[in-house]
Amino acid sequence: MIGLSFRRNNPTILRGSRIYLREPMMGDFAGWSNLREQSRAFLSPWEPTWPDDDLTKSAFRYRMRRFQEEISAGTGYPFFIFRNSDNRILGGITLGNIRRGVGQSGMIGYWSGAPFAGKGYMTEALSLVIPFAFDQLRLHRVEAACIPHNVRSVRLLEKAGFQREGLLRSYLKINGFWQDHLLFALIESDKRMLDSRMINGKVERS
Repeated sequence: MIGLSFRRNNPTILRGSRIYLREPMMGDFAGWSNLREQSRAFLSPWEPTWPDDDLTKSAFRYRMRRFQEEISAGTGYPFFIFRNSDNRILGGITLGNIRRGVGQSGMIGYWSGAPFAGKGYMTEALSLVIPFAFDQLRLHRVEAACIPHNVRSVRLLEKAGFQREGLLRSYLKINGFWQDHLLFALIESDKRMLDSRMINGKVERS
């Protein structure tokens, strides 16, 4: 079994046909901040309100520390999405809120830079994270939530095989307002169906 170490000098890489996923590092700051700033209007309706210093290096450093704490505790596995052809950052995807014990579940969250939305990159990112969640982390259930009128996100999750389970009322404060979210979930027994529909990926250690 491939190890799940997220050490800075030996990060886990999830590699697909067009993209790879890697743990965020301080060296990613410039590409990340430029893409986020370029995509601000595109992302703001679907995210919590950005702090005034959100795109500063100090805030990014704090973000990296928080990521490392989650990784060390086994409660979250954040990835940035990069294009194989030029190593350009395209967005991010995180498997977080991991609960063990009787739950064995986690929550997927993701964002795409505006220039790369609608090009299938996030579908491929999900196809890499899902096997990681079930095969490597041995989770039983993976959840995702999105605002009901976020049609792009709803289609993405349905395409990835997630089942709509219900409505979470006033679930998260997004763009300054408490908003309802649709709850989607994928369970371990669904994976066999997904294997025939999604891009196969592999886990590598650099």
